[in-house]
Amino acid sequence: MKQEHITSRQNPLLVHIRKLASSRSYRKTCGEFVAEGTKLLEEAAKWWPDLRTVVCREDVPLRNLPDTVRVVTVPEDVLKSISTVDTPQGAMFVCGLPEKTKAELIPGTLLLDGIQDPGNLGTMLRTADALGVPVALLDGCADPYSYKTVRASMGAVFRMVVPQITEEEALAQCREKKLMLTVTALNEQAVDIRSADLSSAVAVIGSEGQGVRKSILDAAEQSVIIPMQPHCESLNAAIAAAIVMWQMKNGEYGG
Repeated sequence: MKQEHITSRQNPLLVHIRKLASSRSYRKTCGEFVAEGTKLLEEAAKWWPDLRTVVCREDVPLRNLPDTVRVVTVPEDVLKSISTVDTPQGAMFVCGLPEKTKAELIPGTLLLDGIQDPGNLGTMLRTADALGVPVALLDGCADPYSYKTVRASMGAVFRMVVPQITEEEALAQCREKKLMLTVTALNEQAVDIRSADLSSAVAVIGSEGQGVRKSILDAAEQSVIIPMQPHCESLNAAIAAAIVMWQMKNGEYGG
């Protein structure tokens, strides 16, 4: 590992890390993203092929880092100046963004539409990783490589591919592959998700405020509802996604 020590808060590397944390467009331009925490660093070292730089306190143990990683130690006050949390977790690190991959929808895919809350998105990715559910993002979703999403995913983003797809591409693939575009929506055609046929489904979860966009609602072949008590109107998007994913996988688990 290449080790060095920095004491100036205005060092170009630290300025760069602050910008990576605050700007999606800057991350895209630079082809890098930043995350924080020793546990997430361990996950990145184990799973992510392009871990580039670690900034940490001198007392933080670093395990299993590739030899190519640049390691920079800093005093506590300097780490605080770049930290994304009130109490720094010992280390921040920079990774290269993955190359863009074309989303290939298959039965059992979760298609996310306009999920803007990075905490919800990260939780969905964490659940999808646990259940082995492929995910694709339509436009309008939060950045899967923002530090908030990475943190909420508990490192799932390091272990899975998170491709983006346009609405036109998604609808075309569903037609060509005979995938049943399925939405969670309250309408006259909606059926209880427990009795729905999800064997060839691509399930869409919509944004927290607006739900699934109208054009996809109109194109959907199936609408499902998650049964709940009458006095409850809706579920958190991440919770709804977890229920949908579990139901899509239910047959595999013998349910």
